[in-house]
Amino acid sequence: MLHDEVVNALRTALIDGRIKPGERVPEKAFCVALGISRTPLREALKVLAAEGHVVLLPNRGARAARLTRRDLDELFEVNGALEALAGELAGRRITEAGIAAIEVLHRDMAAAFERRDLEGYYRGNRAIHEAILAAAGNQTLEALYESVGARIRRARFVAPMPPGHWEIAMLEHDAMLNALRRRDGVVLSSILKTHLKHKRDEIERAGFAEE
Repeated sequence: MLHDEVVNALRTALIDGRIKPGERVPEKAFCVALGISRTPLREALKVLAAEGHVVLLPNRGARAARLTRRDLDELFEVNGALEALAGELAGRRITEAGIAAIEVLHRDMAAAFERRDLEGYYRGNRAIHEAILAAAGNQTLEALYESVGARIRRARFVAPMPPGHWEIAMLEHDAMLNALRRRDGVVLSSILKTHLKHKRDEIERAGFAEE
């Protein structure tokens, strides 16, 4: 198995919450599942430690990293700036096909909202944000977003939705789509920043971060 594939498999398990913050990374189980020895696994763990996903323990393997409130504050500040720039660029550069694709994602997400399928809603939500980023047409921005976003993805897209906030989030997504249709990058940028701030507040209330 290639090095990048091992890194991606471990990263996905961490982001998806299969290894919870603070838990030991089950090295033996991963070696068996991936058909590899401990050496490539530990090399992959070094990469993930540099990305902030795990903490290496001398002679004791690795643990999934926990996020502190300061971590979340800093990550969301950067993520907010990146999404705002993506919105501004997407408003200028998105194609008709790009808008049509996001309209389909939006309808699917709205259907999940109507049937109160939170997992389906979050999948659609993430897909829309990534589609806006892709429409910005800036590979450097996309790489930076992925690096920062990966560290907070589980908290961002899995944090419980407080009563009333789901409705607000849907209204914000309606406004995003409207801004894209009008190719108004300035308005879209502003909506994205507000939307992300509301998500940061939800994560704070949900207790995902430590002091």
